[in-house]
Amino acid sequence: MTTAGDTFTLPARVLHWLMALLIVAMLFIGVGMVASVSERHEWLLAIHKPLGIAILLLAIVRLAVRLRHPPPPLPADLPALQKLAALTSHWLLYALMLAMPLIGWAMLSAGGYPVMLGSSLRLPPIFPVSPVAFAVLRHLHGWFAMLLFLTFLAHMAAALYHGLIRRDGVLSSMLRGRRKTAPASIGYSGEPAENAHAADAGSNGPDAAERIE
Repeated sequence: MTTAGDTFTLPARVLHWLMALLIVAMLFIGVGMVASVSERHEWLLAIHKPLGIAILLLAIVRLAVRLRHPPPPLPADLPALQKLAALTSHWLLYALMLAMPLIGWAMLSAGGYPVMLGSSLRLPPIFPVSPVAFAVLRHLHGWFAMLLFLTFLAHMAAALYHGLIRRDGVLSSMLRGRRKTAPASIGYSGEPAENAHAADAGSNGPDAAERIE
């Protein structure tokens, strides 16, 4: 593992926003599958399976990128409780992005359903056929989906908090890969502090005495 830098790498930013779109799409598709019993159910299910596997693979890649290139540190003035919440929510998101597709895969395997990623690509089962296990995994998949939704909302709220309220550069670092530098302190005359100090120093020097005379 390398040390944390001052910016997010381009692969980290691309993976972050790509997975955000996929997760939002997956959540809407999941709601549509539960709410629909028409022919759209099969169509949504056909999208749900390959999308879940794509999220699983991208989560593995993203985790490797994060371990190879740690993200920038949080602002030093951020309260310790908020830092802990940010760290916990990030790792919870990683755990859910890995667990959700695997639980869904195991659930279909336990129910004896094929996991098709297309018309001809079929994944092997990862769990023996068991009606009891299928029922348990189905409930677990639903609970984890709700937890993922709530964690995702909390993550969005935290991003907006940093971007709109604190304006500490955390959101801009994921948007542009760099944080806005803090503005230079301003002197009483409206100039940067270092210029104001230089002006004060000059006014007290020999030239100032000559001007007074």
